[in-house]
Amino acid sequence: MHLFIKRCKQSLSVCGPRQNLCGPQQILCGPQKRLHTPNSNTNLAVEQPLYEIISAMETIIPDTMNAITMRLRQVGDIVNIAPSVPKHVSESIMNCVEEALKPLGITDLNSLFWIIHPGGPAILNQAEEKLQLDKEKLAMSRKVLADVGNLSGPTVLFIMDEMRKKSAAEGKATTGDGFEFGMLLAFGPGISVEALLLRACSI
Repeated sequence: MHLFIKRCKQSLSVCGPRQNLCGPQQILCGPQKRLHTPNSNTNLAVEQPLYEIISAMETIIPDTMNAITMRLRQVGDIVNIAPSVPKHVSESIMNCVEEALKPLGITDLNSLFWIIHPGGPAILNQAEEKLQLDKEKLAMSRKVLADVGNLSGPTVLFIMDEMRKKSAAEGKATTGDGFEFGMLLAFGPGISVEALLLRACSI
């Protein structure tokens, strides 16, 4: 998954001296697939998870091989996103969400918290329209896009952290803006679409 493999070198660098052999999945997830915010002083014996993965699915949108490209050059990753990407995403996003929500039978999408990778304003706008989400549902995705831009795969971790902080500041019961369940959507070359059904943990 892009969430785990993207920026492997950077992910490994956040480990402390006793953790320098752990991989990205072990940094981000404990044995019960619960997501942790990694830092150099993480003590899994006392720190609590923030979100739990309930289900996950991935698909590739047909005929979009060159819509998002990433090439490694001496100056770093060169990313090209075609203008057609928001349209491709909006046409495929509902099927991905419905498939990810099958285990719980959830149909009211506004009963969830939402973390959508902000590849750009147009992607968020089209996703919001297609999923018929209330305006505030993508507030954290828009905030992170405005504050730090598109940081590739790790951007969703920034959104999760912003949602956690907002939930705590407003006295919400869970890390998911008070909701128990939520959806995380991310997009990458392919175009690949990844959907995670999350359970927020109590604050």
